[in-house]
Amino acid sequence: MAVYTEVSDEDLRGFLAMYDLGEVLSFKGIAEGVENSNYFLQTTRDRFILTLYEKRVSEADLPFFLGLMEHLAGRGFECPLPVHSRSGESLGRLAGRPAVIVTFLEGIAVKRPGVGHCRAVGAELARLHAAGRDFAGRRPNALSIGAWAPLFASADCQADRLAPGLAARTQAELGELAALWPAGLPEGVIHADLFTDNVFFIGDRLSGVIDFYFACTDALAYDLAICLNAWCFEADGSFNATKGRALIAGYQSVRPLEPEEVAALPVLARGSALRFMLTRLVDWLNVPPGALVRPKDPLEYDRKLGFHRKVASATEYGWEPVR
Repeated sequence: MAVYTEVSDEDLRGFLAMYDLGEVLSFKGIAEGVENSNYFLQTTRDRFILTLYEKRVSEADLPFFLGLMEHLAGRGFECPLPVHSRSGESLGRLAGRPAVIVTFLEGIAVKRPGVGHCRAVGAELARLHAAGRDFAGRRPNALSIGAWAPLFASADCQADRLAPGLAARTQAELGELAALWPAGLPEGVIHADLFTDNVFFIGDRLSGVIDFYFACTDALAYDLAICLNAWCFEADGSFNATKGRALIAGYQSVRPLEPEEVAALPVLARGSALRFMLTRLVDWLNVPPGALVRPKDPLEYDRKLGFHRKVASATEYGWEPVR
């Protein structure tokens, strides 16, 4: 979450007049994440999150995202629910941006997940995949392998400013993954951004998942690979195989992986690490002046790529056959 677009009191009053949410008690920006402008909104009725869509989010994709959230919530999956206006619309416009209000989800994000958190996230990811199985919408992954080379082309001339050799190393990785990338894996709706700040816990209980604005139709195992990158590396850059084992076991307790998914996991983990390194690189180099935002370090994912290149099989991530 972040704030790129400021909302005036007058604009906010006009926007909220279309809803039955009571009187505003508190309204403040949330300075985390990098994609959209987000505000905490408290009214006399309840607490909400107001999001203005920026940057990579296409307005044409918003019905998919909002429809998916409503579908998942209807299947008992814990996630924010879009709030409808008096006219029945969940999507509006505010300060020149598409905007939506969603219900507030209780819980906190864990900064240093433990083994139990990883197991819970793995199981919740598989439940998300199961709940989305009958969702009618489809959206291609706009940040899959076909987008990586053009994305890097927008930043390659500045890449070595961050680290010597980063440009050549990334270019080589793009070529290798283009040759290795798997096809025909089981697919469906994936979250595609299930980082620690997008999962909430109350105590040890996972209380819900937020931020579905990269959700798309893609290989289910790619979503698991994203989670291995996001949840199972330590602060010193080392991969924690115990956490990896717990995350994969949690996932397989709900949905066992197919043999072809297991075989593809090292390449999928490399690809997901490259994807986040590239988007972080572009964000790092293009923060708008005055934006209330904290860009994330691209080199974190360059270091993770170095680990993945040496992985020969999914057992090194902690995968074990379902017994």
